[in-house]
Amino acid sequence: MAEQTIVEVRAWEALDSRGTPTVGCEVILSDGSRGTAVVPSGASTGRHEAVELRDGGARYAGAGVLRAVANVEGPLARAVSGLDAADQRGVDGALRAADGTPDLSRYGANAVLAISLATAVSRASRVPLYAVGNHAPLLPMPMVNVVSGGAHAGGTLDIQDVLVVPVGAGTFRQALEWAWRVRRATAECAEAQGLPTALVADEGGLGPRLATNRAAVELVAQGIDRSGLAAGTEVALAVDVAATTFADGNRYDLRSEDRRVSAAELVSELAEWVRDFPIVSLEDVLAEDDWTGWRDATEQLGGVQLLGDDLFATNAARLRQGIEAGVANAILVKPNQVGTLTDAYDVVTAARQAGYNTVLSARSGDTEDSWLADLAVAWRTGQIKVGSTTRSERTAKWNRLLKIEADLGPSAPFATWPPKPDPPPTKSAGTLRACAGCRVVHGEAGVRGDLDSTADR
Repeated sequence: MAEQTIVEVRAWEALDSRGTPTVGCEVILSDGSRGTAVVPSGASTGRHEAVELRDGGARYAGAGVLRAVANVEGPLARAVSGLDAADQRGVDGALRAADGTPDLSRYGANAVLAISLATAVSRASRVPLYAVGNHAPLLPMPMVNVVSGGAHAGGTLDIQDVLVVPVGAGTFRQALEWAWRVRRATAECAEAQGLPTALVADEGGLGPRLATNRAAVELVAQGIDRSGLAAGTEVALAVDVAATTFADGNRYDLRSEDRRVSAAELVSELAEWVRDFPIVSLEDVLAEDDWTGWRDATEQLGGVQLLGDDLFATNAARLRQGIEAGVANAILVKPNQVGTLTDAYDVVTAARQAGYNTVLSARSGDTEDSWLADLAVAWRTGQIKVGSTTRSERTAKWNRLLKIEADLGPSAPFATWPPKPDPPPTKSAGTLRACAGCRVVHGEAGVRGDLDSTADR
């Protein structure tokens, strides 16, 4: 019998950072270890994501999750009872088999992910989640939200976020401090223009009402200048366009500017932004199913990181389609888009094999959990995007990364910019080792635990 088998699964209805119900879960192991996780939820969700199960009806305006909670404690708990918690792939496979649908719509992706996450966390009392895997840990480059629009800020802008990327930082600690400086300086620029800064958007970014989408990029660029940091060499910009949210057929409806543009016109406008501002990353430049437009956009904007979020939806098949079509060059990875840690990890591996950059991301309706920070380090995604430097569900992740950096010591490895290709982890069995720069001695992944970064050693 395995040393850490799953003996009990508990669940409850919790609240995410937007005050919307979500699923909380605790997995209890045979040795007494416990792991708790609360599942995040997105606002600008693409139609290719795994399906959250909601109750409907009057309670919580239909957003309750009591049915999902019952599924966690009922059929899904039975599916994993007695399984070895160290075998994350086996646990996640059992969850998928129990649900039996490709999009986890029977029992709910929120129910399935709750057990997947809590199982991984249950083993962290022995070995920190960041310290297990087949590669040395790598602290990620943070992408930090400064100005928000779209679904994150009540549609004050059409684009969703303008972010700062501290491309010249030498440590995670320095990177976060530089991002903080830019956000504070941007707020000062906004106040000087008579714009309100007290209220923030879903992810902690500033949410001023501006005349144009370009004005949001200009405002953060002004913040960089005011911060005293060098634009382009020390800090740069990233833009989450989130074009799916304002796509209308084959046109794009820029409601805040009262105009409609074609895909080609939108891409041309973004190309101007890249020429005029120190932009290093663009996300979801076109709608999730506009493959032809995306192909043209990749040719025109290939000099920057082109992130697919709604486009890929952390879905291996859609990523493969994009790779074969030569679309985008990076993928945003959100575990709740796909439903299990194993599936999310496999997407990271497939992207890495194809030479695509990977960015691990939180959701706009997130929780106070910090497991995402550990996964970014263990999976060596190289980049992480969790929101701004305000709101506790955001700072929980930043604080966890600062703690991991302290644990790893002065030589803690930190991702550089531009991202360097990182070979996929290899499977090997049994031996214990200490990773480079890591104070924890742990084992290499075998086939049974081939999620690698979340299999207990």
